[in-house]
Amino acid sequence: MSIYGNHASELERIKEQLLADIQEIRGHMTAELGMDPIEHLLGRVKSEESMREKCRRKGLPETEESALQAIYDAIGIRVVCAFLDDVYTIRDRLASLPYCAVAEEKDYIRHAKPNGYRSYHLILRVKDCYFAEIQLRTISMDTWAALEHHLKYKKNVQGNIRLIEQELKRCADELAATDASMQTIRDMMQETDV
Repeated sequence: MSIYGNHASELERIKEQLLADIQEIRGHMTAELGMDPIEHLLGRVKSEESMREKCRRKGLPETEESALQAIYDAIGIRVVCAFLDDVYTIRDRLASLPYCAVAEEKDYIRHAKPNGYRSYHLILRVKDCYFAEIQLRTISMDTWAALEHHLKYKKNVQGNIRLIEQELKRCADELAATDASMQTIRDMMQETDV
């Protein structure tokens, strides 16, 4: 039996609706900015096995209630933006969708995790009974997260783990400085267009 009960098809519909709404937001912002604010966009419904494993990891029963009410990322969407300001603009527009309410949010951009991870996590309660986790980040943040993931899950890492962690944090900080500089450059270019 599915851990999602008879809700699997509704989760797929909600994912597709959110992706369509993000594409609409993208279109409006492209018209306003004169450039596409989104580098790429991904969406998924967490697989049965992945959801069951997450329930086990969190000490929750492998039930429909756990999957839909205790864990908030049955639906997951990642929005990768070109610039920092676009992350926050898209966040605001998603939060104002009439069928969604903000359930939780964590700004790991302004308050990076100790390892250097940066991203904006927005948990939306959709249609009063489903949750979707939206991760918004810049291209730099996405690149760092992907590389860190590959390194983190590499087996039999040799060498000084503490030094490796320090280097990853340094790289994350350098990329964050680059994001800030790129935002400044875009802002200056827009000022000259006025």
